[in-house]
Amino acid sequence: MRHYRIPDETVKRLPVYLRGAVLLLKDGKKSLSSGELAGFIGASPAQIRKDFSYFGAFGTRGVGYDTPKLIKQISKILKLNKRHKAVLVGIGNLGTAIMVYTGFSIYGFSIEAAFDNDAKKIGKKINGITIEDIAKLRTIRAKKIQIAILAVTSGQAQRVAESLVNNGIKGILNFSPCRLEVPKNIKVISIDIALDMARLPYYMPKT
Repeated sequence: MRHYRIPDETVKRLPVYLRGAVLLLKDGKKSLSSGELAGFIGASPAQIRKDFSYFGAFGTRGVGYDTPKLIKQISKILKLNKRHKAVLVGIGNLGTAIMVYTGFSIYGFSIEAAFDNDAKKIGKKINGITIEDIAKLRTIRAKKIQIAILAVTSGQAQRVAESLVNNGIKGILNFSPCRLEVPKNIKVISIDIALDMARLPYYMPKT
């Protein structure tokens, strides 16, 4: 498969296709067309076919896709064909919600460790995970965790990010409302709910 020079927007859509295929397979759909997948996830069949074309042949013209095979192919492209352990730093309201969120499992992610600097939270368990003192963040290296979810304040984010990188983290999902300075080989994906909401009124009809 070709994995070079793939548009970021295509990569963003692949997990959506994967989730759609997984849910359709659960409903007994062992084969599907791009039109069926598009209708289920609310996308364009042409866009799906274009995105898949970057990686070679996925299905058979006029027949469609073998659903289990499609799931396997997309998972391999996204490197989701193996289990990924993650650490969560920051157990406030958002962090707590993330810890009990069940949607990670469909992609093979599991939160294996959680850290905070609040003495009242350290030692408590959420969803089977004991919250640890952030001063012991170095323990994640022995657990071979390479993905971090960052849900701390903007004032703490850079310092925590540096500590994560120093302890073996290769990718950070950043919920903190700030830009992180990390080495070029570290991937950061930032999610700012307020920024996305700020775009919403623009698309809403006038009243």
